[in-house]
Amino acid sequence: MLLVNIGKIPGKEFEVLGMVKGSVVQSKHMGKDLMAGFKTLVGGEIKGYTEMLNEARQIATKRMVDEAEALGADAVVRVTYTSSSVMQGAAEVMAYGTAVKFV
Repeated sequence: MLLVNIGKIPGKEFEVLGMVKGSVVQSKHMGKDLMAGFKTLVGGEIKGYTEMLNEARQIATKRMVDEAEALGADAVVRVTYTSSSVMQGAAEVMAYGTAVKFV
């Protein structure tokens, strides 16, 4: 599955199948959340949260691709990621775009 964040694919014509998306709400366990709180006191990257968001993006992307494949898509254009805090230590990550079939 080709994933691009642009609206056109050079050299390809396609028909639009529709919007597809994938989302996940991810959290770290209490111990990691406590360690992250200490890290905010001294500054620097909070690696536990970086890992959490990377994993969440992978899951959301897979769910978006699964939805596109179910429509018979060859690619997803204008892929976009968003994230939002749901509660302390938990975030929703969403991947969405437009599923297309090459003609």
